Amino acid sequence: MNDSYIGGEPKTRIIQELVPGKQITLAHVIANPDKILYTKLGLDPAVNYSKSAIGILTVSPSETAIIAADIALKSSGAELGFVDRFSGTVIVTGTVSEVEASLEAITDYARGKLGFSVCPLTKT
Repeated sequence: MNDSYIGGEPKTRIIQELVPGKQITLAHVIANPDKILYTKLGLDPAVNYSKSAIGILTVSPSETAIIAADIALKSSGAELGFVDRFSGTVIVTGTVSEVEASLEAITDYARGKLGFSVCPLTKT
């Protein structure tokens, strides 16, 4: 809609809304992250840095983050770094193999049991 004018120029108004589907849009493993990344994420580098990996997951609907966090803890030795049931974000830490195993367990469950669309697991 071009119904707003600033300084004589039309301004386009954009309305964005989230329509959640059943999906995992990001499943990523960061192997050997720099120590500063732990601090910036609010994780204690003294506890987590020796573990060598961070896993990041984004799910929709966002409440699925609770299920994902439970699966992450039960499927490997990974530790829960952060879970937000409002944004659908889950962060896990652990060794590279622990973090990969937890994210694979989550994506397998979401795909197989919940009927989610699931992105590929990526790694840097």
